[in-house]
Amino acid sequence: MSDSPKGFETLQIHAGASPDPATGARQTPIYQTTAYEFRDADHAAALFNLQEVGYIYSRLTNPTVAVLQERIATLEGGAGAVCCSSGHAAQIMALFPLMGPGKNVVVSTRLYGGTVTQMSQTIKRFGWSAKFVDFDDVDAIRAAVDDDTRAIFCESIANPGGYITDLDAVAEVADSVGLPLIVDNTTATPYLCNPIKHGATLVVHSTTKFLTGNGTVTGGCVVDSGKFDWSASDKFPSLSAPEPAYHGLKFHEALGPMAFTFHGIAVGLRDLGMTMNPQAAHYTLMGIETLSLRMDRHCENAMKVAKWLEADDRIDHVTYAGLESSPYNHRVAKICPRGASSLFTFAVKGGYDACVKLIDSLELFSHVANLGDTRSLIIHSASTTHRQLSEEQQRAAGAAPEVVRVSIGIENADDIIADLDQALTKATA
Repeated sequence: MSDSPKGFETLQIHAGASPDPATGARQTPIYQTTAYEFRDADHAAALFNLQEVGYIYSRLTNPTVAVLQERIATLEGGAGAVCCSSGHAAQIMALFPLMGPGKNVVVSTRLYGGTVTQMSQTIKRFGWSAKFVDFDDVDAIRAAVDDDTRAIFCESIANPGGYITDLDAVAEVADSVGLPLIVDNTTATPYLCNPIKHGATLVVHSTTKFLTGNGTVTGGCVVDSGKFDWSASDKFPSLSAPEPAYHGLKFHEALGPMAFTFHGIAVGLRDLGMTMNPQAAHYTLMGIETLSLRMDRHCENAMKVAKWLEADDRIDHVTYAGLESSPYNHRVAKICPRGASSLFTFAVKGGYDACVKLIDSLELFSHVANLGDTRSLIIHSASTTHRQLSEEQQRAAGAAPEVVRVSIGIENADDIIADLDQALTKATA
């Protein structure tokens, strides 16, 4: 293709890909191989010294995965990307070059329950810690930052409530204190939101969700904006100081905007080994080809269902940001102008027991621990994904006991509503 600017719909199909040079195959092949033969000894040495870009071993790089990395980076407007085995792996991969024993990350209280656990419990095993802050209060974010803080982390559209973060305001705080802003863009996808345009340094995805869109594989991705100056302070020695494993190479000095991406592959995947397999990359590439079409339908259906729920006497409240009643509705036009995605919660009158009965009475909805599928999905977060949290933490995360989370699919919207209607009748009888 020529270098002229291309629209999102074109890039989601073509970015990073070209016909296979060996066979002419038009769809990106699944390179199901562990290793790659070197041309000669000098070629092998150049690859291992990071003097030449190429393929060594599929824990590090794979041609199928490489196409996916370039496609996601292009759609997000980033300099480069590293794909890995899951969304949680992507979050660790994003933090790994930044953190160290005794260092902390300031994170939003509105996060997926598994991320809350990862940040509040699991990262302690690395000697890291997290400070949880209401990201609607930018002064509180600034006050939480100390000399040991190494990153600020939030979700663009938060799971489970669908709350929209004012990324511009948070990025302004991050810039003022010289820290990278990491944004989980899973729920929005790059079609609805581009965090880098709003000041994000790194963008992470669970590619399992909307990007793949068909509930077949797990995966994650870290996209680097390429805009952060890792050498501006001594806070990020993994990127600015000599790397002993590569004969004193300084990643940022040598690789500039691609420093974080190369570190993620050459050190992160090399040593953590959280690799995406090529078949998963293939399924995700196929899913991304229809991303814009699916997201338009997801948003259209979600709006229709949310309006219906809001008007129903059996429902206490609905959190969908697309509704005019939402306190986050004013952020839709600025942060995600194409729509507020399809993830939200609603509270059922009758509390915990009514929620459980509702879920057991649904027929079209799938009761699963997933989101972003073509199918409509539902879960009672307080008893599942957020079960490990206290009730106070559940409410702070938008997963109160009387609330269910839905991910509205691309089925006929009237059929979705009819299924909710009959199940609510049974649940609130």
